[in-house]
Amino acid sequence: MAILNVLTFPDDRLRTQAKPVSQVDDSIRTLVADMFETMQAEKGVGLAATQINVHKQVIVMDVSDDQDTPLVFINPKIDAQSGTKINEEGCLSVPNNYAKVERAETVTVTALDAQGEQFTITAEGLLAVCIQHEMDHLQGKLFVDYLSPLKRQRIMKKLEKEARLAAKA
Repeated sequence: MAILNVLTFPDDRLRTQAKPVSQVDDSIRTLVADMFETMQAEKGVGLAATQINVHKQVIVMDVSDDQDTPLVFINPKIDAQSGTKINEEGCLSVPNNYAKVERAETVTVTALDAQGEQFTITAEGLLAVCIQHEMDHLQGKLFVDYLSPLKRQRIMKKLEKEARLAAKA
């Protein structure tokens, strides 16, 4: 397993639309394992392959308190959604920035697991938010896209400044 580099906003590669996985094989299972290791090292609850510059429809997440309930979504599709809820979101690709985003309160998703078996899950709460957030990544969309242009610009300038300071250190 390997800890991979997480792309950060405003990197254009985060805007790439992921392609469906044609076959769940050992290379995909290795990708999933590396993604879980990366997500845990970064102290995240979800990670889309797009965030590590792999443009395949693969998501890993674990929203449990003890990080002992890993979930894998390959080629996920939202079948149904209901309600709306505003939650504060953050993102490994937009580090140390949080904002309120409106999302569906409940979602039903069909996907493949790491063995290539299809499953359907109905999620609410943090899991529903995380699924929608990570699925946005597969479409090249970030949570900052839900914000006003001014807020998005402030976050971008802050991250660019942090990157410049880190480069000098």
